[in-house]
Amino acid sequence: MTDRPLNLLAGLPPPGTPDEEIRTLLARPGLRIERIVSTGQASPPGFWYDQPQDEWVLVLAGAARLRLDGEPADRVLGPGDHLLIPAHRRHRVAWTSPEAPTVWLAVHLGPDQASTVAVSPS
Repeated sequence: MTDRPLNLLAGLPPPGTPDEEIRTLLARPGLRIERIVSTGQASPPGFWYDQPQDEWVLVLAGAARLRLDGEPADRVLGPGDHLLIPAHRRHRVAWTSPEAPTVWLAVHLGPDQASTVAVSPS
């Protein structure tokens, strides 16, 4: 633990970094808070997240598009936009900005914070 404040927008990887950066900020029973930094990544074709817990996401910087299974269009997210994704609601990252890092705050609520399940489309 540190006694100095930490900044969620400090130490971001540069655009074009090959992998997303996921950092757990706080973990407690039934709760996990992460900072996720995307630098142009998207879910691979046919890949869907199907998580056993609710996930609330907030875009702090950058831009993204999320696809929720069964919806006809992507959800467009920019700074300040947030969304609750209920447990087992299949979703995927359709796009993140390659020009500047997209910084997400993800709050996972509910049982089993350790696992994320990927499935192929039915």
